[in-house]
Amino acid sequence: MKNRSHSTLVSLGAVIALTPIGAVAQVPAVTYWGTMFAAPAHTTQKSPKSIDLPGPIAQVGTSNSTEYALLTNGQVWAWGLGGAGQLGDGGTANSVNVPVQVQFPTGVTIAALATDAMPYNAALAIDTSGNAWGWGNDLTGALCLGTGVSQYLTPVELPLADVTLVAGASAHSLFDSDGSLYACGSNPFGQLGTGKSGRANTPVAVVGMQNQDITAVVASSVNSGVLLANGDYYDWGYDAQGQLGDGITGVSVNAPVEVSLPLPVTQVVAGGDNLGNASTLVELSDGSYRSWGDDKYGQLGDGKTTNEPSPIEFFPPTGVTYQLLACGGATSYGVTAAGAVYSWGEGNRGQIGNGATKNELEPVLVVSGGVTMISSTAEDVATV
Repeated sequence: MKNRSHSTLVSLGAVIALTPIGAVAQVPAVTYWGTMFAAPAHTTQKSPKSIDLPGPIAQVGTSNSTEYALLTNGQVWAWGLGGAGQLGDGGTANSVNVPVQVQFPTGVTIAALATDAMPYNAALAIDTSGNAWGWGNDLTGALCLGTGVSQYLTPVELPLADVTLVAGASAHSLFDSDGSLYACGSNPFGQLGTGKSGRANTPVAVVGMQNQDITAVVASSVNSGVLLANGDYYDWGYDAQGQLGDGITGVSVNAPVEVSLPLPVTQVVAGGDNLGNASTLVELSDGSYRSWGDDKYGQLGDGKTTNEPSPIEFFPPTGVTYQLLACGGATSYGVTAAGAVYSWGEGNRGQIGNGATKNELEPVLVVSGGVTMISSTAEDVATV
């Protein structure tokens, strides 16, 4: 975490290049499906549905209850449930079918969203000066503000600078601040990575992750992970289903541990929206794929439903190569170079996207082509 005077300008293109999302979309529409929920409210879309935006799209992001689109002009638009202020438009009304503009202060231009996941009923973004912003629910301290305010109806600048990467899930968040990793929020299973338990309402340093060359951060309900530029991947937090990938089940850790993999990792996504379903998918430098953790719904992609505490190899359909991966609660997604989207895993709330509500152990083709980026959190997914 740096002093504000050391903040550096981060270009839109540079920040986007750090995230595994593909090329900028020129067609101003997002396709989404699944269930956006904020208990007791929810809205379900069982097959892909298009929603129009007012300009070309640079990124999409998702939370459990809301979806977001970053336009190439730096504006952010949102649609979904808004009872905790997570739409960022100054109100608490829902807007499921009509996007509303997130109201950043005048002069603020957004460069990146959290694309892997966002905290429960909240959202995270980074502006072109490397400042982090958050809005929505902050009951757990995931927005790092330490003010005791339970929700923010419009974005608030967070106490970090030189931020290049951000992720959050459930009740905690992670930030790469000038090559050092910081965390905020709930911490009963060590998901903050500080070497101890205990909630943190303001940023705290992740053990061993200071002055590192970080290329990705990911988060699931009670787990966190970081990918370094040399391809080493570390994770920490809850382990009841073997989600740490260290060959052990049931031993949670409160500081980063390296996952043993045969080759460097080039892409990582984390899934899991409760204590019982966390998993991780990675792509290795030779283009092969590994997964580990909970497999109750077949989300690991091996055609089985057996939890795996160590990485196993999984395969796309014959003749298919995934360029992008995504993982929601217990549903996984692969996007090909041609933009076709395959889904597998849990499908009880429309997450598969094939119009049904059943689980799928094998990849199902949902979108035939044209997708360049994807984001999934909990039970919903958005693509462009």
